[in-house]
Amino acid sequence: MGIFARKTTATDTNNKSSLLAQYAPQNIQDNQFFQPYYYSMDRNNAIQVPALARARNLIIGTISSMPLELYRKSSGEELGKPVWMDQPCINQPLSTTLAWTLDSLFFYGVSYWRVVERYQEDGRPSRFEWLSYSRVTPEYDERMNTIIYYFVDGEKVSNEDMVTFQSFDEGVLTRGALTIRAALDLERASQVAAATPMPTGYIKNTGADLDPKEVQGLLAAWKLARQNRSTAYLTSTLEYNVAQFTPKDMAYIEAKQDYATQIARLCNIPAYYLSADANASMTYSNVLDELKQFYAMSLQPYVSVIEDRLSMNDITANGNIVRLDVDKSFLRPDPMQRLMVTEKLLQLGLITIEQAMEMEDLSPNGNTGN
Repeated sequence: MGIFARKTTATDTNNKSSLLAQYAPQNIQDNQFFQPYYYSMDRNNAIQVPALARARNLIIGTISSMPLELYRKSSGEELGKPVWMDQPCINQPLSTTLAWTLDSLFFYGVSYWRVVERYQEDGRPSRFEWLSYSRVTPEYDERMNTIIYYFVDGEKVSNEDMVTFQSFDEGVLTRGALTIRAALDLERASQVAAATPMPTGYIKNTGADLDPKEVQGLLAAWKLARQNRSTAYLTSTLEYNVAQFTPKDMAYIEAKQDYATQIARLCNIPAYYLSADANASMTYSNVLDELKQFYAMSLQPYVSVIEDRLSMNDITANGNIVRLDVDKSFLRPDPMQRLMVTEKLLQLGLITIEQAMEMEDLSPNGNTGN
């Protein structure tokens, strides 16, 4: 693929290749133009829900730590990979680029890279720039079916200089807007209850009416006094009446646990990962089996989005595929299990000693590692 080949910038018209970075992506969100207010949610507010923040970090933090590898599709042989697979963006490491790419997929259902450099030989991208969702505005055709170009920071960018990752759904902020908004309301209500020294109530005056300024002064003095001491003093004409249930009566703790369960369902994560007590019970399983289940249920859809997009012909040559190295990182067995498998392969003559050492990241005999 020309790993050490000369590069050209994406905007160099003299060396522009006819190979497009992508064709016109389809509009996969049929109702995105007609969503009422209560079906939308802002990311900065949504991430303040602790259960959602943990679900986001579990999915994104796990996948972003996996390296990208290049394989031959026909044989599964691991190939030497281009430089961009170790660092797609020149100004940030791979883990950061993957993390924020997955963040946009998780919240919005779509993520964007812009091509900034290409290989001169075949015109395929050699370096990218991750773009936040707020910076990109797609421009659709007359029937709103396909994207004909993009605006990035108000500047028109053609499809051939954009790489669009499209998720398996419309994103958490759309499909979970009502649940997230209710969880936020619960967080705000419990915050108000925690910040209030005593249950909300009213002071009843059985004497002469007070001037509005005197009323404001009385309420301010009452609040300040409650912050300093719990014991209060009132005159014979004033009486304090509680007009609100206590946080215990409001069942804030139970409600938070319920919404943690709802967030777990929303993000397709086992509820006990979010400490949701309603689903705390689980059957026995070893660590590797548990990781496999978490990968299959929660991580695989996002992994497939990244792998399949980067394996398309506009980025990777025909016959090769890009894969996140799940088996050697997240699902890597313990040493004893690996040694048993390696020993069996050696006995059957399927691998050599050098290949076995390479499988365990050991230097083959006579190789100093230089």
